[in-house]
Amino acid sequence: MATKKKPDFKKYIQWFWGIILGGFTLVLVLFLYTAWDPFEVLPSFEELENPQTNLATEVISIDGKTIGTYATENRTPIKFKELPINLVNAVVATEDERFYEHSGIDFKGTARAILKPGSGGASTITQQLAKNLFTGRAARSFGPRVLQKLKEWVVATKLEKQYTKDEIIAMYLNKYDFINRAVGIRSAARIYFGKEPKELDIEQAAMLVGMLKNASYFNPLRREAKVKQRRNVVLKQMARNNFITVAEKDSIQKLDLGLNINQESHKDGSATYFRGHLQKLMRTWVEEHPKPNGEQYNIFKDGLKIYVTIDSRMQKYAEEAIDEHMSNLQQYFFEEQKGNKTAPFYDLDKSEISRIIERAKKNSDRYKRLKNAGKSNKYIDAVFKKKTKMTVFSYKGDLDTIMSPNDSIRYYKYFLRSGLLSLEPQTGHIKAWVGGIDYQSFKFDAVAQQKRQVGSTFKPFVYATAINQLKLSPCQTFPNIPYTIPKGKYGIPEEWMPKNSGEKYGGMLTLKEGLAGSVNTMSARLIDMVSPENVVRLAKAAGIESYIPANPSIALGAVELSLLEMVSAYSTFANRGLRVAPMIITRIEDKNGTILEEFIPRTEEVLSEEIAYVILNLLEGVTQSGSGIRLRLPWEKPGYVTGYPYEFKNAIAGKTGTSQNQSDGWFMGMVPNLATGVWTGGEDRATHFEGIGKGQGATMSLPSWALYMKKCYADKTLKISEEDFIKPENLSININCDEKTVLEDEEGEKIKKLLPKEDTDF
Repeated sequence: MATKKKPDFKKYIQWFWGIILGGFTLVLVLFLYTAWDPFEVLPSFEELENPQTNLATEVISIDGKTIGTYATENRTPIKFKELPINLVNAVVATEDERFYEHSGIDFKGTARAILKPGSGGASTITQQLAKNLFTGRAARSFGPRVLQKLKEWVVATKLEKQYTKDEIIAMYLNKYDFINRAVGIRSAARIYFGKEPKELDIEQAAMLVGMLKNASYFNPLRREAKVKQRRNVVLKQMARNNFITVAEKDSIQKLDLGLNINQESHKDGSATYFRGHLQKLMRTWVEEHPKPNGEQYNIFKDGLKIYVTIDSRMQKYAEEAIDEHMSNLQQYFFEEQKGNKTAPFYDLDKSEISRIIERAKKNSDRYKRLKNAGKSNKYIDAVFKKKTKMTVFSYKGDLDTIMSPNDSIRYYKYFLRSGLLSLEPQTGHIKAWVGGIDYQSFKFDAVAQQKRQVGSTFKPFVYATAINQLKLSPCQTFPNIPYTIPKGKYGIPEEWMPKNSGEKYGGMLTLKEGLAGSVNTMSARLIDMVSPENVVRLAKAAGIESYIPANPSIALGAVELSLLEMVSAYSTFANRGLRVAPMIITRIEDKNGTILEEFIPRTEEVLSEEIAYVILNLLEGVTQSGSGIRLRLPWEKPGYVTGYPYEFKNAIAGKTGTSQNQSDGWFMGMVPNLATGVWTGGEDRATHFEGIGKGQGATMSLPSWALYMKKCYADKTLKISEEDFIKPENLSININCDEKTVLEDEEGEKIKKLLPKEDTDF
């Protein structure tokens, strides 16, 4: 009987250790081969020191808030010290519990990733950083996956030698794409919660860390329930690693996500029109300020910091004010257009309206895309006539509807537009810039791009020229009778005799009464006394850059100017005759904080302090007894479009303005340390209110100014002045007139209709 051969355990043990040693040797050889990098596929030392990442350029307000970015990837990196400890703990607990113990490689996790391609979740934080920086997406097949893991090993070990653990965590969080334009932890904190990373609560930090597993799947904008589940897993891991207590975990897990979405594309967020203007300026700046190596800066990739004069608080108040008033004003306009057969236009026939629609069609993105694709005019016309699903703007939120592109063009023509600019006269700093009612739908900037007739807001330059040249007093009187400038004088082709609104004449009026009531005969007389050329000269010195014809009609505002020019010029009066050119940038830094350029204000003396003060005194009369008196009213007239009880008590110098047919409504208002202008009107001059009551500047634009200033005054941190304008010592011009009260809108509507009965007997 054969004896059973005993197993040779010694041989099995040798085989076992041979396989282990052979596998280890193979891995070691491959590791060394990869580290040697014969094909130069690994990053160099220099690349490790300066990893190539696209960094967003930040636009930073005067009060230290990031109000927007320019970015290919919306990334604004931060240092480890700017990360909250709860965020760091959440990352370590969830992504790599032994992070502070190993040297960059978790062999157990790597083995699992090799044997099960695509499993993920096993790499160390350092390996994940290496993959994100240098090795790309995870390979699926076995061979490439092994090679990729080896590359990750080598890069991870290099990273561990080159950087501290804290720096690696910061780099990892700065690099990760949290989607929805949130590249890096700082952008993610701002976009999802409206906070800086340091301000994140535990549950917010946990949600963002949960997204590290797969941001596309755990997308807070699409899968709130899934994201909350994942967040709670992170909280569980934090408790397991003793970063929070079990009681804290149980309490926090019950909370909602608490999202506060703040999109940061150029089309979203705060100061969109301002950022559009700034981007154009930066295109010129980068051409004129090359890098030391001669290359141009790229504002979308080089991580510049642009420090601007905008105050984020004032910008917010300005946007709110425009929205509040314009949504109210638009209701009145919609209601009026129900009885207009050519709505939203007046005084146009069908052929003229067709031309307006056709011009708008050819300016549209849809038309340009079709034309660039080689489509025929017949095909394009058919597209614009075909009804389709679309989303259109409304003050109650975007509206999903079905209409043809042609119909949508006409729909948008119904909307009145508006712009607001606010400037600090003493520094030239622009504090708030609202270029329209909605950037997504109406991209044309009413502050800098647009020029419209300014109406009676130009009259102060006529008065200023007369007072400066002739040393007139606000108490100087002139007869309120028709005034004629003969044919040929100043080159005019026929005689010019402007009418007063309502054709009201008679008696003597002081200069102060004339400006308060915006009396046209007074303006005509004054411009003839000093000549149109001198008025133009003063307006140009005050800051108006556009062409102004040296024609008597400019006395009534027959000139097209931008809101930016008007506010700049008016601020000269508020700054005691010294013009400070508008500024929007204070300095520009590179990504390392090196100052590339600092900006200083440009100043020029235009008027003496005494003359400037006299003009302010005249303009105060507008808000005390003229077309701006609504700022003082302590009551609200039911159903009236300007029905706000403003009750301003402080010194306000202002001027309303309305162009022909009520196409443009203006209000310029100043307090000692702030000059603000508002324009309102349709995109086309034929889009306007039918009557002067709702179509004048005091109705269309003054309310936005008032709402904005109310908000600014309520925020005491802004320190907007409520004091009187500074009166020069030894004022030689008499400003104390014993005048009668005019109380009349510039276009003839008596303010007494709005006042209580006891205030109308004058």
